[in-house]
Amino acid sequence: MVSNFHLPPMGFGPGSQPEEGELDYLQLPSGMRTYSAHHPQVDDPSAVTPALKTLADLAKAAEACAMGGMASFDLSHLDAQNRALIAETMGQGEVAMKIRGIPALMVQESVFAGVWQIAGAGVDRIEIGPVPAAALSRAFEPARAAQGLEAPRPAGVVNAPALAAELLDKSASFRAGGEPHVINLTLLPHTEADLDWLGQVLGEGAVTILSRGYGNCRITATATPFVWRVQFFNSMDVLILDTFEVTPMPEVAIAAPEDLSDSGARITEVLEAIR
Repeated sequence: MVSNFHLPPMGFGPGSQPEEGELDYLQLPSGMRTYSAHHPQVDDPSAVTPALKTLADLAKAAEACAMGGMASFDLSHLDAQNRALIAETMGQGEVAMKIRGIPALMVQESVFAGVWQIAGAGVDRIEIGPVPAAALSRAFEPARAAQGLEAPRPAGVVNAPALAAELLDKSASFRAGGEPHVINLTLLPHTEADLDWLGQVLGEGAVTILSRGYGNCRITATATPFVWRVQFFNSMDVLILDTFEVTPMPEVAIAAPEDLSDSGARITEVLEAIR
């Protein structure tokens, strides 16, 4: 029943999807982003000293976070000119997130992998790390409560009870550092009623993630600890891979240590060019 399948199918990856493929759930860049050096034009570097210092601090933090940990930088104290320089330098990367809660947060990865721009009511900051802290801490807070196996079963539910029992068991037994457990729905027979019932059993969490790193990928937290639904769509928004993953965060959304180290070096290059 279980397929520990972690990579997307053939036809995904950089350059494999046209720009018009886009999901409606969150606003994403028009095409998959790959890094290209962009050096903002600054006539008088002395006028943006706070922004330049912030960029230097971001570069150092990215290098440090590549060894583990996270860092956060509040940008609310910057004036409009300095804030605009930070925004231009950061750009928009492959991953966007919507995080429910108080305050609700919108997250946009920058062109520097693992450098996250976070906005909300009273929130204007950059976090550096594999994923934003709130995406982990709030993920399974219920937007719609999980009903568990007691959820009423409508007609047409066939294979969902066995899948639900497996997911709930793996959720309850999951421990930090454990291997992800993946159920590939694409390879299993199921009905629409099965999927609807699983949605009632597992509930809906607080985090939705969209990534264009492997085409269009939508990652949704359930209200059941460690259980995510990960879906890949083709350029016509047709679902081509549908999985449940039991893990703190699906790997497709995580910036690797190598990404963070590389981001630190790239921010330094941009900073030197501005100066």
